[in-house]
Order: sequence, then C-alpha cells, then structure tokens
Amino acid sequence: MFRHFTVHMAYTKMATFVNLPSGAWRAIIRRKGRYISETFKLREDARRWATAQESAIDRGLAPMKTYIASKTSLAHLIDLHIDDLAAAKKPIGRTKLEALLHLRRTIGKTAYAKIDRQFIIEFGRTRARGGTGPVTIGMYVGWIKLVFAHASAVHEIDTKIEPIELGRLALKHLGLIGKSQERDRRPTQEELDLIFKAFDENPWQKNPMTRIIQFAIGTAMRQDEICRITWSDLDLRAKTIIIRDRKDPRDKYGNDQRIPLVSITGYDPLALIEEQRAIRSNFDDRIFPYTSEAISAAFTRTVAKLKIDDLHFHDTRHEATSRLFEAGLKIEQVALITGHKDWKMLRRYTHIKAKSVHAAVALLKPWTDPDD
Repeated sequence: MFRHFTVHMAYTKMATFVNLPSGAWRAIIRRKGRYISETFKLREDARRWATAQESAIDRGLAPMKTYIASKTSLAHLIDLHIDDLAAAKKPIGRTKLEALLHLRRTIGKTAYAKIDRQFIIEFGRTRARGGTGPVTIGMYVGWIKLVFAHASAVHEIDTKIEPIELGRLALKHLGLIGKSQERDRRPTQEELDLIFKAFDENPWQKNPMTRIIQFAIGTAMRQDEICRITWSDLDLRAKTIIIRDRKDPRDKYGNDQRIPLVSITGYDPLALIEEQRAIRSNFDDRIFPYTSEAISAAFTRTVAKLKIDDLHFHDTRHEATSRLFEAGLKIEQVALITGHKDWKMLRRYTHIKAKSVHAAVALLKPWTDPDD
C-alpha cells in the first residue's frame, strides 16, 4: 500500500519552485517520467509556465522550454530548421534555401497550428492562379512538411504532418501538383549567333558571356558548375577537370566527378579555358570567377531583348548533350561527360537531328541478304 502511494505521488507531483541567490526563480517539473526546469525573474512567470507545461504533459504532449514554446509560426519552424542544420554543419542546397526563404517571406507569419489540409489546398490554388507550375507547388508543400517533421522530431513541437500530406494528395488529384514536362528546347545556331553578337557588342557586359555559353555547350556543365571549377582541378595533360559536389538527386555533397574535356560539339573547352588565363587571379582559383546568378540574369535579359522565345541558359546543357550523341558517342560515354548516373535519364536528351542519322548511315555498309 505504501509502495503504491509513493508511485502515485511521483506520478502527480506538482512543480517545485526554488528561489536562487540571484533572486530569480527556478521552476522544476517532475511529472509522468518527464523532467524539465526553467529559470524566471518573477515567481509568477515561473508558476504560469509550470502550469502550462504540466497541462501539456497530462494531455500526452511534450513539455517545452520557453525558447521553444515561443515558436508559434511557420517562420519560426523554418528558422529552427535552418539554424539546426547550420549548427550541425550540414550545408543547405541553394534551391532548398531559396524555397524556405520564399515561404518565410510569403506565408511565414501563419501560425503553424493553422496550417492544415484546407490551408495547403488553398495555398496550392493561389500559387497556381499566380502561374506557379505543378512541380514548384509540390516542392513548396514538401518543404513545409519537412520543417514540420523536423520541429516534431528534434524539438518535440506538436506539429501535425498528416493534414499536410492530405492537402498534398488533394492538390495532386486536382492536377495542381505533378511531374515536370520533359523539355526538349534546343537553341538553333542562328539564335546562338545572335546571342553571341549581342554580348560581344555590349560595352556594359563585363562577364565573357559568349565564352561561357560556348563552354557550356562544349562541356554540358550547368552554370553553377562552370562557376565552381578551378585551375587546381584542371589536368591539361589528361585533358580532364574535376567538378566538385556535382548535382545528384541521391548524394549532392561529396559527389566529385572527373570529366574529359572533348572538342566534338563545335566548341573547344580547353581553348576557351586558355582564353581565361588572361584574367587568372591570385586570390580566386576559379577558372570562371563569376556568379551563376549574374550569368543567368545576363542571359535572360539578352534573350528577352532579342525576342527569342522560351530559351533558358540550362537549355545549353540539353544542346551539349544532344551534340555529343550526334557526334557519335555512346550512351555510357555521354554519361561520363554529363554526370548522369542513371542512363535512362539521357533518353530525354537524345532528340537527334535527322541529318545526323544520314551522316551515320553513310559510314555503314548497305544491308545485303546473308543467303545470297
């Protein structure tokens, strides 16, 4: 009987308040196997906090420090996620960080407790009306779900994941979330020549955009990869270069790839690199010491000025990959240059021009009946 009474008292024990020598008050809670303490300037503040945390424990929720308890909005959860990854020295990809900051700016003030199934549906509908595509909407909903899961797992914040998933499914059924359409836009040589001419004749253009675009077509590199390659990673004798942390859906960081620099796309990457030696800096080891944002902005601005429809800088990668196939390389050889680990992904780049097929056929012997 005494043993049962002792266990019962430990189970329902009220908070303890300790007056510290500094004059502050420490509230100590031991309840249902939980232990938590917090220090306050005033005893009344300590009492209110303790009452709220005891109530949370009795409802099966986790008690929270005042620092965590003050986190009430989506922006707070986003900040927690970013800060925790920074403290763990885990880098955040540029795309993810931009998406999180965009969510913080646009709907960050929303209380996370109000983000339910209906909120997600309306969020998707609003974005769709504003012209946001199905892939981007799906990405944003995924980031919201991620920061909710992080807050729950790391900080025991009572976030609800299921309503977000239900909202995502609803948006999928409504056609507002879906896979991206395969893009096969390739610049014509006439378009490229117009772009080169516009850049070369622009006295305000500081970055060598013509050289950068030609290098992109010569190597199938993305614009951020072009801006990361260094002189230290260039091997002139082997005609190769290392691309650090190359984009990969499974393992972005530490995915270093050594690629061959070949001259079969119409532009010689080694010759273009040599042209960059004139501006080589002792303080920056990058071969192309520019920012991908500046390259993208200059390309987009010039294409719009020339009234060239629906052409993005990333289309140079598609053009490069297609030219590699048209030059006669096999799929595994192209994959070594482009960095595709899944060869099936190269299917969308093989929109080979008819004339290249005729050129290949010209090298083959005509078919003859083996029985003749």
